[in-house]
Amino acid sequence: MARAAATARPPDTPPPLPNRSKGRGIELALLVGAVLICVCGYVVVGLARWHALPGGAVRYGAGLGGLALLAHLVVRLRAPYADPLLLPTAVLLNGLGLVLIFRLDQETPADHAAPTQLMWSTVGVALFITVVLLLPDHRVLQRYAYECAALALLLMVAPILFPAVNGAKIWIRAAGFSLQPGEFAKVLITVFFAAYLAANRGALARVGHRVAGLALPAGRVLAPIVTIWLVSVAVLVLERDLGTSLLFFGIFVVLLYVATGRTGWIAVGLLLAGIGAAAVGTLEPHVHVRVEDWQHPFAGIAAGEGPGQLAQSLFAFAAGGLLGTGLGQGHSALIGFAMKSDFILATFGEELGLAGLSALFLLYALLVGRGYCAALGLSDPFGSLLAVGLAALPAIQVFVIAGGVMGLIPLTGMAMPFLAQGGSSVVTNWIIIALLLRISDRARAPRPEESGAEPGAPTGTDGGTAPAGRSRVTGFLKPTRAPQRTPTSPARRASSPEAGR
Repeated sequence: MARAAATARPPDTPPPLPNRSKGRGIELALLVGAVLICVCGYVVVGLARWHALPGGAVRYGAGLGGLALLAHLVVRLRAPYADPLLLPTAVLLNGLGLVLIFRLDQETPADHAAPTQLMWSTVGVALFITVVLLLPDHRVLQRYAYECAALALLLMVAPILFPAVNGAKIWIRAAGFSLQPGEFAKVLITVFFAAYLAANRGALARVGHRVAGLALPAGRVLAPIVTIWLVSVAVLVLERDLGTSLLFFGIFVVLLYVATGRTGWIAVGLLLAGIGAAAVGTLEPHVHVRVEDWQHPFAGIAAGEGPGQLAQSLFAFAAGGLLGTGLGQGHSALIGFAMKSDFILATFGEELGLAGLSALFLLYALLVGRGYCAALGLSDPFGSLLAVGLAALPAIQVFVIAGGVMGLIPLTGMAMPFLAQGGSSVVTNWIIIALLLRISDRARAPRPEESGAEPGAPTGTDGGTAPAGRSRVTGFLKPTRAPQRTPTSPARRASSPEAGR
């Protein structure tokens, strides 16, 4: 029968390709492992603090497991080809953050933040499900690029009307409810940057001016995106939110480099970032204090005033050593009021050691890497740029936060993705995961030639598949160039049918 089936197929027809694995079973197994790791961490904290199982371990495991299972079912239904590593990585990071905040709650009996953080995590997963269900295709966002930019600027301006918190005007507080609009604005700005650069990638390839050896596009092409970026950074500087302004600048430079393929933008970006940081660090008192703390972290000890927060953070990392002191057995209370937010990484390093920190950074690297893989699997420029921008957001945040807490760069007020206390941050990160899942579903879906379509059938202009003979990876992140005409000889022009018309 096999021989008969082989003879029934025309000789020029290629054999059918095997079905591409969707990876949903792998995702479910990894989710179970992620939930179990987080529950074990919760139990270890209880054993270390009270030598007994914590009373809420079952409720915590059931709540986190229920959220993970619900998100998995929605992905299985609406994005069957999505990357199977994104959701488990996000659940594990979110669960570890809940464990650390629960552990730090034991140092502040009057201020328990873990229940509130779990509530915000539930809201984040609900928005994750909403995005996966209601956004059929990431390319829909490209139509609303300028609306996203306008909404982002509005969100960034809103905190100016409210009083400053810890020296920065980045919060909206009303009736006991607080919100950090800049967290949502960073996603909207990324959508605008990706849409604008994708629409103008051909014009970006043409040289308008040369400044100090750098070939710049025409001013009319760069003017809109530079204007939006300058306005957003200026607003953030006025609000003393230097961390988010640095994040916006980093996203701008990364996407501009990816869209143009010119390494000179990286050098220009680093130069401008250095000049801006030096100017703000000198002129802004709030930032200047942080620069002084970074340059002299042990000045308080020398003056007899005791160690400051940065010094306590460095002591925590040193006390952790290679394997850490163990969950619940550190001295995080010495760090002070920001131990659940800005300095939560110090607790992680002290109680889980260098091994735990390495595993944590590898999780973030995995999240970023899978986002880049989704970008490389797409053929539409907007989707590729959007995936790169969304993946670069946690990468830049982790670098800025970890560098500040470890004393490598001045400290900035930002939240460690999924790990630190902060409702706006965890909700925004779940939206980023949802968008990356939607993009990866498009990137990993079978192409027409894999689903039985004719090899020469048109693929359309929707960017879902690549034309025959062209790579799905190369050629779409770089701007297109106009084809060059080859000269023809006089004899050939004379013999042309159109000669003499």
